[in-house]
Amino acid sequence: MNVLRFSIISLMMVMWLTPLAHAMTADEIIDQANQVAYYAGNDGRATVKMTITAKNGDKRVREFVQLRLNEANGDQKFYTYFKAPADVYKMAYLVWKNIGRDDDRWLWLPALNLKKRIAPGDKRTSFVGSDFLYEDVSGRSPEEDVHALIEETDAVYRIDNIPKDPGSVEFSHYVVDIDKKLFLPLNAQYYDHSGNLYREVEAMKIEEIQGFPTVTVSEARDLVSGSKTRNEFTAVEYNIGLNNRIFTERFLRRPPREVQ
Repeated sequence: MNVLRFSIISLMMVMWLTPLAHAMTADEIIDQANQVAYYAGNDGRATVKMTITAKNGDKRVREFVQLRLNEANGDQKFYTYFKAPADVYKMAYLVWKNIGRDDDRWLWLPALNLKKRIAPGDKRTSFVGSDFLYEDVSGRSPEEDVHALIEETDAVYRIDNIPKDPGSVEFSHYVVDIDKKLFLPLNAQYYDHSGNLYREVEAMKIEEIQGFPTVTVSEARDLVSGSKTRNEFTAVEYNIGLNNRIFTERFLRRPPREVQ
């Protein structure tokens, strides 16, 4: 009996001294989701078919290749090269994603022989006439918003995100559902300054590629205009050994072999 009593007391002490499992904060959830969504592998490549559908059903299709390179300090570089149709052929978009400061963005317009610097204030504008924004290409920095966990189910974390600089964006806040197993954002809903839902972005299909959960179909919807844009990602590869020299201004005019 004394042995049993000692065992029970010992068990109770162990339970009392052992800290409770750490519950993730909203900031930790967002940081992990950002890593999974944008930092898979050391680098990456994908071919993208973009279909823009107007409210009346008219469609426009664009095809391009995207390259990404992660840097040791958390910065990233993105290169997008357009292959079709003719009106955007050879157009290129370059992003240097800088942690803790504004990103650097350039757009090469071959028809005008013009290299255009995209100002920080323009990152929330349409990406080549689609319902995706320039900022969607490289992702919004988690440091730009205040995050709050507003709901948790068996499947998802629901996070509300409020911009720290409300005057720099067109939304008042956005709510994102993050898969609890994969830590990929499943959908995001954007609300205007009157509290109305006006924009949605959704991961329509997720596949595992080289061990990384990957969104292979995504869709952005403008609920005001009624238009939508679907991106279909194929030939996705990670850890292919991209060279840093690709992500420089000179390759805006002369595309590297990696996008041919």
